[in-house]
Amino acid sequence: MTAISRRRAVLQILLLSVGFVVLVAISVASVVLVNKARDDNAKVVHTVEVESQLANLLLEIRRAESATRAYLLTSAPSYLAEYQQAAAGIPAALDHLARITTDNPAQVANGARLKAAVDKRLAEFALGIERVQNNDAATSIALLRNSPSTDAMETIERIGRDMRAEEDRQFAMRRATADQTQVLASSVTIAGSCMVLALAAFSLVLLRRSSRVRDEAAAQLRDINITLETTVDERTADLREANEEIQRFAYIVSHDLRSPLVNIMGFTSELEELRGDIFKRIATLNRSASLAPAMPDDATDTAEPTLEGADKQLSDDFTESLGFIKSSIAKMDRLISAILNLTREGRREFKPERIDVHELIDGIVKTVAHQATEANATIAVGAMPDLVSDRLALEQIFSNLIDNALKYLRDGVPGEISIGGRIKLGFAIFEVTDNGRGIDPKDHQRIFDLFRRAGTQDKPGQGIGLAHVRALVRRLGGTMSVASELNSGSTFTITLPMKWTGKNRDKAA
Repeated sequence: MTAISRRRAVLQILLLSVGFVVLVAISVASVVLVNKARDDNAKVVHTVEVESQLANLLLEIRRAESATRAYLLTSAPSYLAEYQQAAAGIPAALDHLARITTDNPAQVANGARLKAAVDKRLAEFALGIERVQNNDAATSIALLRNSPSTDAMETIERIGRDMRAEEDRQFAMRRATADQTQVLASSVTIAGSCMVLALAAFSLVLLRRSSRVRDEAAAQLRDINITLETTVDERTADLREANEEIQRFAYIVSHDLRSPLVNIMGFTSELEELRGDIFKRIATLNRSASLAPAMPDDATDTAEPTLEGADKQLSDDFTESLGFIKSSIAKMDRLISAILNLTREGRREFKPERIDVHELIDGIVKTVAHQATEANATIAVGAMPDLVSDRLALEQIFSNLIDNALKYLRDGVPGEISIGGRIKLGFAIFEVTDNGRGIDPKDHQRIFDLFRRAGTQDKPGQGIGLAHVRALVRRLGGTMSVASELNSGSTFTITLPMKWTGKNRDKAA
């Protein structure tokens, strides 16, 4: 990269960074100012609400007073009902006014004074009405004419004016603050827009310059792409050859390992045959030394010699060691056979054909019907989409999964195995679900590794089944996953292309 190109790249990065910072700053400032404006407007609305509530309260008090006076003079039930309606709403109105003025200490104090004056006035109303109801209307009218009701109402009105004046002051202050916030928000928006426009104009200039450089780079890229496919084909051929070489190496190694293993097996058999002769001689020597009767003439060569003490322990240890050797040889033989099978499978050429998957799986289920009956398990096969793939590979995949599901059922619990399939976005999705032992989530990847197993190792196997299944699934262009918890069963999900052509992963494999 030339110095001019580097400077241009640095300038573009700097310009983008500045633009990003400006946009972020404008966005943050706008959000902050909008929130502040909303809060300021809410405070203004709150002030209006307080004034409205105060006016309604004073109106209800006037209404109660008028209804009381009319009832004292006329004793008409309609005025009593009007008084009761007005008096019933006054305490709730006082409480609401107290709640909405808790943010202002001055209004809290005024509210307390107002409540005391209103309670006192309501008590006077109630006393007058009670006397009228007790047929003492003359006294009530006399009290009405001579009572200091005017002073009480003036007190209420004075407190109301004080509260309204305080709210007017708050209203003027909050409205001015809201106006300032709106002006500031508008200024920030306008200034930010101007900066963005300036950056956009400068970006256009740089963009025109960059387009020329991009055209030149595109021409160079076309020249490089001419040789790119050839390079990729060469690398792919190298990888294929290396993979084939690895398979040949694995085959040769596993094949050569079998020769010394056969020798070990032969010598172990000879040792097992010599064991009888050795310990017969030991038993004979022991009888001779102890003057014990010799073995009867009719004793066969294969009769087990009678040994005691250290000799018997030595015989048992010898037998146990031979058993360990034979079991290890058998295990190694199984592993070598598994490696040979894997290498043969890796060399096999897959052939795509249309397959009735339901029929294929149904055939597998019939072959394991006896095993399922012994395990007290049922296998349900649902609807299956047909697909184009390799038949033998599919048989191996589902046979292994069904066999594992039967093998790892929980003791004492009837086995339930279900196999279903569906189509999604051009792929066939198969699920093999069981209610068996389950797999610890930490072992979900381990079970797909070669010669690795999870959980209690109380079932026969070499730990290659799931590794082989995943390799087959990948060669068929698909994916495989597991969902499982301990003691909650397992679900193996296989995704395969509906029409596998044999030209994707199988070539790479």
